[in-house]
Amino acid sequence: MTKKTNKTSALKEKKGVSKSEITSQDSIDRIKKKRHNRISAEALALDILKGNITALSRGITLVESKNKDHLNEANNLIMKCLPYANKSIRIGITGVPGVGKSTFIETFGNLLISLGKKVAVLAIDPSSSLSKGSILGDKTRMEDLVKQPNAFIRPSASGETLGGVARKTRESIILCEAAGFDIIIIETVGVGQSETAVHSMVDFFLLLQLTGAGDELQGIKRGIIEMADTIAINKADGDNLKNAKIAKIEYDRTLHFYPKKASNWQPKTVICSALNNEGIDAIWQIIQEYIQVTKENGFFNKKRQEQNKFWLIQTIENQLKTDFFNHPKINKELQKQLELIELNKTTPFAAAELLLKL
Repeated sequence: MTKKTNKTSALKEKKGVSKSEITSQDSIDRIKKKRHNRISAEALALDILKGNITALSRGITLVESKNKDHLNEANNLIMKCLPYANKSIRIGITGVPGVGKSTFIETFGNLLISLGKKVAVLAIDPSSSLSKGSILGDKTRMEDLVKQPNAFIRPSASGETLGGVARKTRESIILCEAAGFDIIIIETVGVGQSETAVHSMVDFFLLLQLTGAGDELQGIKRGIIEMADTIAINKADGDNLKNAKIAKIEYDRTLHFYPKKASNWQPKTVICSALNNEGIDAIWQIIQEYIQVTKENGFFNKKRQEQNKFWLIQTIENQLKTDFFNHPKINKELQKQLELIELNKTTPFAAAELLLKL
């Protein structure tokens, strides 16, 4: 009689739950349930009005969504929050890359919070024209401010919209105001077209400048200086302090050659060091002075009304563009015309005329 021996291998796989079982109907049901339980615009609005930061983030994600199914919910959310908006001071901050925008905003934001303010920062990150991606690293750069309970930092990808301004920044402002933030700071990508768009949605426009980089006025577009309500020369510390004072004199002279603003406000020039927290409080005093002057002469409300008209036209243009390129017939014909252009069988102008007629 032979005795049977059970041979076992160290490589033998123990019986467990199969991968197919894990990702089967149970998983699909959970996903469906999660989608079904998506919070409504009404419930989201109520949480935003209570100052719930998570709800605010979800609300901004909703209005930024390009999904057509989300459009009605997003519009509903905006309408629910609109009566509680328009009670903040909106500040646009711009400057060339490397000027210290993030450091300035963090120092400035901490100052405002110490004065009892609630500060929301909407930072626009440039999107790659090739990969369409963005780093969205502003929360990393503002390590101290992001820890403050009365601060909210929201980086958004600029996408392909005018000058790098996030497509729904205007609506994000409304949601932040409804959540109780009384200071809204909008940081732009840098010196360029974005300033025009940001200027059309803020009350006060601050231009940060560097010094010690050659001719102080070279390479600065006239239009940007014309838009600025104050020019702050940052990094005015150490060996650079002397150069900053010289630059201030040059900017003061230059500003007096510009025509008088409709606001009757004379733009000012200041020096500051965000790193050393020097001169930041003086900038806040200037902003308060500006708000007082423009509210007294009626320009503050007039400007906001003009901005609303501008964004009405802008929204229509954006929607028409989106609807045009998302139309199945246009999409199909567009690919055909692009191929014909490559084969030199048509011109861009003839192709455009044909597509527009469709």
